[in-house]
Amino acid sequence: MDSDRYVGRDMKCVSNCIRRAFSGICKDVYGEEITTSNCWLLMYLFDHGGEDVFQKDIEEKFNIRRSTSSSIISLLEKKGYIERASVERDARLKKLVLTEKALEICDEVNKRTIDFEESLTDGIPEEKLDIFYEVLAEIQKNAEGH
Repeated sequence: MDSDRYVGRDMKCVSNCIRRAFSGICKDVYGEEITTSNCWLLMYLFDHGGEDVFQKDIEEKFNIRRSTSSSIISLLEKKGYIERASVERDARLKKLVLTEKALEICDEVNKRTIDFEESLTDGIPEEKLDIFYEVLAEIQKNAEGH
């Protein structure tokens, strides 16, 4: 094995760079009140506005355990960024909904995130990005098998 090529280590390095940059975006808008992980969750809800999003969706999308998603959701609810609302078809189900407080801030984070995402892929042809996402999915599948 080439000692300079470790997929896990290299992905972790890229992840750290992205996390630091996104953390800066979140701190600029939210201040110290929201962590980067909380910000990603809020942005997911913002991107899926109008859709019913449940805790289970968060667990699957972010590949986190139920206890982790529960504590993040409870914290965001306590801080006034999200609410749990009953679903018409089944009152036992609680969808996650952004509050007005969150919506005001999420719009700005969304604009900055779009700019950031575009800068990440600047100059990379669409065909290479398609291959990147295919390989990324395969790596995730392989990692989940361990």
